[in-house]
Amino acid sequence: MKHSSLVFPPRCALAACVILAAPVAAAALDAAPDLFNPAVRAAFQPELPRIPDRTFDIKAYGAVGDDHTANTEAIQSAIDAARKAGGGTVIVPAGAFLSGPIRLANNINLRVEAGATLRMLPLDRYPGGTSSPGNFIEGSDLHDVAITGSGTIDGQGKPWWPFAKVKGAGRPRMIKLSGCKRVLIERVTLVNSPMFHIAISGRSAEVTVRGVTIHAPASDDPVAPSHNSDACDVSGTNILIRDCDISVGDDNFTCGGGTSNVLITHNTYGYGHGVSIGSPTSGGVSNLAVVDCTFNRTECGIRIKSDRDRGGLVTHLLYENLRMTDVRCPILVYAAYMAPEREYRDLNKLTAEIATRYPGQSLQPRTPIYRDIVFRNITATAEKGRRAGLIWGLPEAPVTGLRLENVKITADRPFGIYNANDVRMVGSTITTTEGVNKLSTGNAQVDIADR
Repeated sequence: MKHSSLVFPPRCALAACVILAAPVAAAALDAAPDLFNPAVRAAFQPELPRIPDRTFDIKAYGAVGDDHTANTEAIQSAIDAARKAGGGTVIVPAGAFLSGPIRLANNINLRVEAGATLRMLPLDRYPGGTSSPGNFIEGSDLHDVAITGSGTIDGQGKPWWPFAKVKGAGRPRMIKLSGCKRVLIERVTLVNSPMFHIAISGRSAEVTVRGVTIHAPASDDPVAPSHNSDACDVSGTNILIRDCDISVGDDNFTCGGGTSNVLITHNTYGYGHGVSIGSPTSGGVSNLAVVDCTFNRTECGIRIKSDRDRGGLVTHLLYENLRMTDVRCPILVYAAYMAPEREYRDLNKLTAEIATRYPGQSLQPRTPIYRDIVFRNITATAEKGRRAGLIWGLPEAPVTGLRLENVKITADRPFGIYNANDVRMVGSTITTTEGVNKLSTGNAQVDIADR
């Protein structure tokens, strides 16, 4: 067994980082399913919503599918009728139904049938415009809610996207749920949201997104860049994202602090910023697995980002059986997301000299701490001129306990590892113009072994 080790003295005591974070890790993982175990992953299924067997067709409440009539009141009336009856399925039948903001209720399934398009009112007709627009499909502190069917929800986002760069302008999210329990989004096609397509936050739990298609132009599209059109932002506990086709202009997935027990599997990703964690991670992220996914021309494959004053413990993560083609950065883990100095912001050209002179600070409750992360069975090619990856911790909180097992990456620029302890590469080859496994390292402890 060939074996080599690269050791650079750390700038802070690792023990301080571990002691600060250990109680959080133990609490977060006590009752967690072991998503590193294939059998546990195969059986992992959040609790699904319970919807009474009653139907409410929106046409019976006055909706007209002529792609012109505003149907906000009719659709809300159908939802309200279902709520008063104790729940049921609200049906959007074939046709093109325009609507403004609507609110879901407990025990409701909004089902968009085949041949149906539920379309947001255009910007010039949307209530509140860019001053105070309400989110399109919204719900707070609900239980047992679903959005299903094989139809389409269209955000008509193109006129909204330029307002991403206008200070004070507002844009609605397509689906916004907060503090909800037992949520299912299944089979629908979501296109061109003015902002995020799916945003589930707060103390949400038991969330399933499966078989969903989410499409919007890339953020650098020359005709209509869809800024901040995140596909699937889901924070909470017990979350499953599977069998989805996602290509958007921002994060393909992301979650924030207070998130645990997440399985992301069998998804195909096109344009977008990758499967992300952060940038806010206060409250911690733990027990997340990304398995059997494909990335084609995605900006990043895997991205974990945070910064001081918004960080927390990010731990017990698995990235396994991933295939990436022409991505800009296959693996990106860093804790200086908001660094104001220009020299620290060009991550593709970040060198050991630049990275290791990033100033340290004392450990704080919101210092980003990354540890116990496994990358296994990953093949990737990076876009021309791009680096193979970057692991960059803070001087006061190095990335710790990171494993690359059977990782094969081909890129022009080297993989950078800065401010990191206990990094182990096993059976992995990082091939760049500088050679095989010629890493760029600084203030890092890296162990390289054949097996």
